[in-house]
Amino acid sequence: MERVSLSDLERTEATDGVHLALMAGSESMNVQHFEIEPGAVVDEHSHPHEQTGFIYEGQLVFLTDGDEIACAAGDSYAIPGGQAHAVENRGDEAVRGVDIFSPPRESPSWQE
Repeated sequence: MERVSLSDLERTEATDGVHLALMAGSESMNVQHFEIEPGAVVDEHSHPHEQTGFIYEGQLVFLTDGDEIACAAGDSYAIPGGQAHAVENRGDEAVRGVDIFSPPRESPSWQE
């Protein structure tokens, strides 16, 4: 068993205002913590990994397939592998949450 503490993680600024940290991982999946500052944007991208996530603080807007989908604290989401998506923090507070990727993403491939 592996135990990982959020306070021990090495954070990377993947793009302006977007901070990521690789948490626990296995051969089939991994967990990534994120913090997205107010006004920060993750440009449209896609990756082969399935991505599920949970927001525990703040609110994000996902842009995909011409839709805008707001997800707030307490919400979870699922993005199929290969689906183009972007993310924006349009609020006044940082957004914090976790993503799970399968198959696992490896650091520092944040910009796939």
